[in-house]
Amino acid sequence: MMAQQNGTLEQEKTERPMTLIQKTIIIGFVGGVFWSLIGYLAYFFNFSDISPNMILIPWVAGDWKYGKAGNYAAVVLIGILSIGAALLYYALLRNVRGMWAGMVYGAGLWAVVFYLFHPLFFHVQPVAKLDANTVITTLCLYILYGVFVGYSISFEAQEMNQPSASEGKEAAKEGS
Repeated sequence: MMAQQNGTLEQEKTERPMTLIQKTIIIGFVGGVFWSLIGYLAYFFNFSDISPNMILIPWVAGDWKYGKAGNYAAVVLIGILSIGAALLYYALLRNVRGMWAGMVYGAGLWAVVFYLFHPLFFHVQPVAKLDANTVITTLCLYILYGVFVGYSISFEAQEMNQPSASEGKEAAKEGS
């Protein structure tokens, strides 16, 4: 008797599916956190001279930003900022199939960060002065981020635009 509320059983209730915008926000946050953690790992193993805390250095006071705490705080901040990048992909490219759009999007984000936003990150050398390992590693991480976000959002957009199997069967019955 306790499980029955308003005439329906608890087992009969269905969850509302997430909207594509909600999924995009989750994809953006997860992608930002995951790929910035991989970037921190690349920095740790000296594949790159740039760590995730580069985003904090111009804005935050204190020496904590140079250590592990600063890098982990930067990873979370990058995850939050990545939501905006994912929403931009959603607005512009969600209906593009395949991974090429994500690759180009990731490379474009890299160019924006390392060329357009370079004056904000005065402590990072210009791209021409960075060593090849740093340039290649960061470019690859941005491309992989773009593929992750782009392919995930495009896949979800296509899944939501497809009729479900039950709708397809009902339409076939009505047509006969």
